[in-house]
Formats: sequence, C-alpha cells, structure tokens
Amino acid sequence: MAIVRPFAAIRPAEGKAEKVLALPYDVMNRQEAAAMAEGNPESFLHISRSEIDLPEEDAYSENVYKKAAENIKAFLADGVLIEEQKPCLYIYRQIMNERVQTGIVGCVSIDEYADGTIRRHELTRVEKEMDRIHHFDACNMNTEPVFLTYRDEEKVESLVESWTDHHGPCYDIVDQSGVSHTLWVIDDDSIVEALAEAFSHVPRLYIADGHHRSASAYKVGKMRREQALDCAGNEEFNYFMAVIFPAGDLSIMDYNRVLADLAGNTPEELFEKIRNAGFTLTYKGETPYRPAACHEFSLYLDGKWYAMVLDASLVPKGEIESLDVSILQERVLAPVFGIDDPRTDERIDFVGGIRGLEELARRAESDMRLAIAVHPVSMETLMHIADCEKIMPPKSTWFEPKLGSGLFMHRL
Repeated sequence: MAIVRPFAAIRPAEGKAEKVLALPYDVMNRQEAAAMAEGNPESFLHISRSEIDLPEEDAYSENVYKKAAENIKAFLADGVLIEEQKPCLYIYRQIMNERVQTGIVGCVSIDEYADGTIRRHELTRVEKEMDRIHHFDACNMNTEPVFLTYRDEEKVESLVESWTDHHGPCYDIVDQSGVSHTLWVIDDDSIVEALAEAFSHVPRLYIADGHHRSASAYKVGKMRREQALDCAGNEEFNYFMAVIFPAGDLSIMDYNRVLADLAGNTPEELFEKIRNAGFTLTYKGETPYRPAACHEFSLYLDGKWYAMVLDASLVPKGEIESLDVSILQERVLAPVFGIDDPRTDERIDFVGGIRGLEELARRAESDMRLAIAVHPVSMETLMHIADCEKIMPPKSTWFEPKLGSGLFMHRL
C-alpha cells in the first residue's frame, strides 16, 4: 500500500505565487540562477539556490545553507509565504502545450522509500545527495517536492475531478515558458481521508524525477529519527513531500546525444562501422527526422539526417539491455567512438527532448560534430524496470513540464 499523508504546507501568500515560482534547483547553474532571480527579491531561488545571495561563498558552504534558512524566515516574516493552519492535501495541475497533468501533493513515507514501495530507477551521486541533505537539514524543511507517479487508480482520479469541479484554486498562474500552474487546497478532512484510503490500494509509487531529492529526504528523516530521544513514528520528519501524478497523465521525452568528433573516422568510415554494428542507415534529407519507433535512431551529420535502425534479430532480450540508450552505448558509443563511460567522457553531451531536434543540429554545427536522437522510453517500460528492481542507464528519461518550485514546502 502507498501511504499519502496531509501536511500543513508553507506556500506563497495571496498574490505572491507568480513572483515566488521558480524552476527546480537542479536545472540551472549558479550564474543562471542569479540571472533568473535578478530584480526579484521574492524569487524562490533565494531559498533553493541561496548561494546567489552570497556570491563570494562556495556554493556548498555551511553559510549558504544557513542563508537558505534565513531567507525562509524572512519570507514568512514579510508575508511572502504563509503556513497552512491545518494539514491538507493539495491538487497541482500543470498544462504545457495543451497537455494536462494533475497530481496530488502530499507526504510519503521514508519507510516506504526504504522497503521499495516507492520504486526508483536511477542511481544517485553522493555529492548531489549531500547538497540537499545539508539544505533540507539547515532549512528544517523539504523545500522542493519529489515527482512521483503510479498506475492510474480510478478512485483517486474521481475524487480529484470532483474537487476541482466544485472548488476554485488558490493559484492559477502561467510561468515565463507558457506552462500553467494551478493549485487547489483540499481542506475537507473527509476528502483527505478518502484520498488517503484510495492511495492505500495503490501497491507502488514510482520516482519519475527527483532521485537525489528522494534519497536526501529519506536520509534526513532517518537522521532525525536516530537523533530523537523518543520517536513515535508519526513525526513530520518520517515523511517527505511529493507530487504524485497518475502515469496516464505523463509523457517521457527523448534524451539525445551530441558527440564532439568522429573518433578519427571519415564520415564514410563511420557509416561503414555503424552498418557493421547491425544498423541500416537511410538518408532522410535536411529536414529534422525523428525516430519513429523503438530501436530506431536518427543521426545528424554535415547538414543531413539519417534513420539508423537496428536489425530486429540483434535486439537484446533483457529489460535494461533492450533499452535504446543501452543499445546505442553498447553497439555504437563504446566500440565505434571509444566512449566507455558517458557520465565522465567530455566528448559526449546530452540534450533533453524539450529543446527539439533543431537544437541537436545547432550543437552539431557549433561546438560538437554529430548528433544522435533516441526514441523515448514509455512510462510502462519505466515502471516495469523499477518493478524488476533494476537501474536504467544515465540520461534515459526527460520529463516535461518540470515541477514548479516555491508553491509548497514541508516543515520537518
């Protein structure tokens, strides 16, 4: 069963949400964060990326984490943020390019993260975990939610639809990218209980995005539990904040590759090696070409697009081995380009599908040499791999829209 619990959110005061709303902390660097918050003292980036207020400090210094906590207190004192008077659940809807995803904002259990009820599909890096551990601990809050999903549950969707049909939202704003963010407060205890009961019939939750935030929130909760002299198990630190969307609302975008050189090959030699690796190459013209199905890629070189299709008899059988990013790595990137570790090799970079195929061509014509587009993974594939307790290769999935930051926080 999945435990979903209400909490008293700290959130923007009336009329403040548009100023507070920011992108997630991990989608920009320090300079970009400073530029985004410039001229806006109420931007949530002063909390999630508080190093922008201490330009002389190392981004991971103790003073930076203390500054985040100070900024939360200042936002509350100045009336930028308010704290809910009672535990509630929330409905969060995002609309991007007419696609709608509507989820529940609540708290989930660190114990269910530990026992696998909350499934993961990516590895985490220690240094990124430590950053959010220090940040959450210093702030005494989960400052940003984890992005979770589940196989659709009719009772949950019915309750959500009924609430949004009969109640007005507390925020309904559009960000600079044109993505709308709408939030409803569910303050009726009977509906909160009904939603919790409905989620108790959901066998598993899945991390879509936010593996580092999940791991950090779990470890902070575990640390607080170990420090407590008498822990009853229902303290807030035993739970962390998440937005939980039905899988049917979500769509995974492609996560593509750009390469810095041809590994000493001429274009003709490169194409011959790719054919020898089991692919058929078909010229598709100068217009961007998108892979039409699994095990098909598109390759861009010297102003031309090619379809690159693996022979069906060569597709591996394993859950991980049959993923297109795995096939590309094992049959092309490692043997042809000598890229054995794509996480550390400086000759490869990754481009999220939100940027479009035109961005791949631009990169190949500017700072890189060649681009390869990948067919996106399906939601069912992601959940199946997580159910098998297996780990997907790095840079396998790209979710859009990203969750907005600053619309809700959870006090530990």
